[in-house]
Formats: sequence, C-alpha cells, structure tokens
Amino acid sequence: MRTYTKKLSIIVPCYNEEESIPKFYEKAVQQETFFHAQDVELEFLFINDGSKDGTVREIKKLRERDERVHLVSFSRNFGKEAAILAGLERAKGDYSVLMDADLQDPPDLLPKMYEYIEQGYDSVATRRVDRKGEPPIRSFFARCFYGLMRKISKTEIVDGARDYRLMTRQVTDSILAMKEYNRFSKGIFGWVGYDTKWLEYENIKRVAGETKWSFWKLFLYSLDGIMAFSTAPLSIASVFGILFCIVAFVFMIFIFVKALLYGDPVAGWPSMMCIISLIGGVQLLCLGIMGQYMSKLYMEVKNRPKYLVKEEF
Repeated sequence: MRTYTKKLSIIVPCYNEEESIPKFYEKAVQQETFFHAQDVELEFLFINDGSKDGTVREIKKLRERDERVHLVSFSRNFGKEAAILAGLERAKGDYSVLMDADLQDPPDLLPKMYEYIEQGYDSVATRRVDRKGEPPIRSFFARCFYGLMRKISKTEIVDGARDYRLMTRQVTDSILAMKEYNRFSKGIFGWVGYDTKWLEYENIKRVAGETKWSFWKLFLYSLDGIMAFSTAPLSIASVFGILFCIVAFVFMIFIFVKALLYGDPVAGWPSMMCIISLIGGVQLLCLGIMGQYMSKLYMEVKNRPKYLVKEEF
C-alpha cells in the first residue's frame, strides 16, 4: 500500500442523512485522483448527530468497503456545532475540510480549494452568491442578520458564508483552542483570523431529504451568534435606560408645570398609562437581553461536556 506524506480529513456532520451519505461518498472519492497526485491521503469522519433513520447503517456499509471511513455517533442530538467540534477534535490530517452530506457543498470544489492552500492561504472558505430555492422570508431575514452582524461585531462574518471550509492544521488547532460551550462556528472562523480565500458559487439544492433547519431554529442560532460575538445588545439596553430616564424627567416637569397652571391632576391618565406600559415593555426587553447573556454564562460555568459519544470507530 502506498504511503502518503500528507492527509486531508473530510469532516461530515450528519443528522438523518441516510439517503445522502452514499451519494456524497461517491462524489467525494472522485476527487481521489487529484489528491493522490498531490501526495495527499483522504480520510472520512462522519459525525452522526443522533440520527433517527439509517444513517449509522449506511456509514457502516461504507466502512466495510473503505477503512478510511470513520464514525463518531452521539448518544443523542447535540446540534451541528457539537458535531463540527467532534470532527475537528478527531481530524488527524494536515488539512481539514467541513462538508455537509447533502451535496450542497460540492466536492468538485475541493481540488481548487487545495490549490489555493498550496499558494499560501491558511484557509479557503465558500459563500453562496444567491439563495435560490429558499423561502423569500428566510432569505430576507438571513440578509438582515449578516447586515446586523457587520455593524455590531468586530468579527468578520461574510453574507452567505457556508461551513464548507478547507483549513491548515494551524487554523484547525486555533479553532480547537477556543473552549467555549456556546459555539458559533461562522463567528469562530472569523475570530481566529488567518489569510482566507473566499470562493463563490450558486446555491445547490439538496441531493436528498429535507433541510433540518426550520425558521425558528435559524432564529435561535442567529441569537447565539449575536450573543457570542457582540456585546452591542447590552449597550442598547443601557441606551434605552438613559433615554427613558430623560423622557421620564422631562415628563415630570411637564406634569408639574401643567398642574400649577391648570390645576387638573386627573387629565391625561390614558397617555400616562401608555407611557407606563411602554417603559415597562422596554424594561422587560432589557431584562430579557441581560437574561440571555446570563443564561450563556450559566451554561459555560456548569462545564458540561459538549457532546457524548455512544459509538466510535
């Protein structure tokens, strides 16, 4: 058997991807000819994130044919961020690449990505130039999220960025050095820095199955990103507090002067109730913002494992 001097670890988080896995593997191994010519060996790390279908069975079938196929199966669904972390922790390669099993991350780009690494880039990332096939409302809010992050965060988070990214060992180790419990990979990739080349491609439909990301899950994920890489919401809460203190003071003066001039302390109670309700709502909003940060801190200090492994080979 030929011995290679370098290795590329292909990390594939999986959740109910029974139909996609054989098709993904077939497309991925087609890139072997290129990488073998570059003296690079491939290894496949499939991270089963608590799938309910035959995902594990399909991976085991691949293992019977190819010893380079490895499985890490969680005890339950811990989320894609945990799956990404588990894959990076087990990647033995000089290079690592994150890919989805649904072929929305085209394996055909791998040779081009590797060529840029050979040119001196530390990582090669991908972004979609369109959102064909997505519901318009989801696309609208996605653009709003990336626009907001550009304004409130110092970390670069590119609009349309995918998790599909080829990295050197140094970049991988830097990502693993970030030990936080609440992980937001798109922000982590930007935070660690390094020289990154961006590749653009048009959106590709899933090869099989349906997306596991509902609008609500994406909304919660976006909140995780905002909380993880910006303290702007806390500043906004402070601004609201200062603003309404000023408004309350001005309104007190107005009421006092009006009572002196007209002697009618009862008039205006409807507007007073509206103002009280508004201020109460803003207070609850600010408490909610602080509560979100406190909840993240609570999860960090408990120091629970980010995932539990049921089976691994």
